[in-house]
Amino acid sequence: MRSFSYSRADSVDQALLGIAANGHGPAGTAAAVRFIAGGTNLLDLMKADVLRPSALVDINPLPLARIEDGPDGGLRLGALVTNADTAYDDRVQARYPLVSRAILAGASPQLRNMASNGGNLLQRTRCYYFYDTATPCNKRTPGSGCAALTGVNRIHAILGASEHCIAVHPSDFCVALAALDAVVQVRGSDGERSIPFADVHRLPGDTPHIDTCLNADEIITAIDLPRQGFARHFTYLKARDRTSYAFALVSAAVGLEIEAGTVRTARVALGGVAHKPWRDPAAEALLVGKPPTAETFAAVADVLLQGARGYGHNDFKIELARRVVVRALRDAAEREPS
Repeated sequence: MRSFSYSRADSVDQALLGIAANGHGPAGTAAAVRFIAGGTNLLDLMKADVLRPSALVDINPLPLARIEDGPDGGLRLGALVTNADTAYDDRVQARYPLVSRAILAGASPQLRNMASNGGNLLQRTRCYYFYDTATPCNKRTPGSGCAALTGVNRIHAILGASEHCIAVHPSDFCVALAALDAVVQVRGSDGERSIPFADVHRLPGDTPHIDTCLNADEIITAIDLPRQGFARHFTYLKARDRTSYAFALVSAAVGLEIEAGTVRTARVALGGVAHKPWRDPAAEALLVGKPPTAETFAAVADVLLQGARGYGHNDFKIELARRVVVRALRDAAEREPS
């Protein structure tokens, strides 16, 4: 691990000043100044010499560790609330069980006890080549190439990839937030802004080293959940190599509103298949106004997976994703969360 400076911030303003005082670099660069909360991903990356921040600004003292009633009848999750406290919060479990299930499907109890909500959104890919500094990786070193394209790519993307990167976003929490149409609150040197969750993460394109739309001098302060939490018809289904402490090969977050045997609202988000949680409004629209049937579920899967492409070792993920979508929709409709 390389040397770095360390400071603690007692307010959001002080945290932003700490970033400015250390001369932050462009977002996504290895040497940029970093905020640190739980550190469950950042410290691993520093130890592997993937990230080499010149300074760390500790934001744990900031007053962002509360879950409160949000605007418009929703719920506001503070950025520094731990994943564990979020998952086990009575209000989250009762009104947003999809969020609770997704968090508890990820990582381990020890990591969930440390990881923050804001940090979860910003975690980096678990691509083998991103962590191996001896191999080319455009996400780690722009312009060096993508070793995964012709290498061992079993865990990699089948949707939204580019010739520059086929890595996937690792978060379970984010898949649920995408399905719920959450809104992320951030604050930076230019003030505050609200970002619809669909716009937070980016597809790789020709700049895969930039994961999100956040600027380097911005900090996540909260995540707003909307009034509709799909507390009755929901599921988070995760296909993985083992039943604990494993990232998704494919996951699906589904929320349905069903009245008199007819779907009124539908949300479907996939994880483990792209550079960001994957949604397609056209696929969800196929469900609206119809009874929840196996035939409709299959049609939804077909639309969601339009353009899916494997790279050899991960060809199986296309059929796996189709089956995960169909089963998750069935379970949500039958009120049998997986």
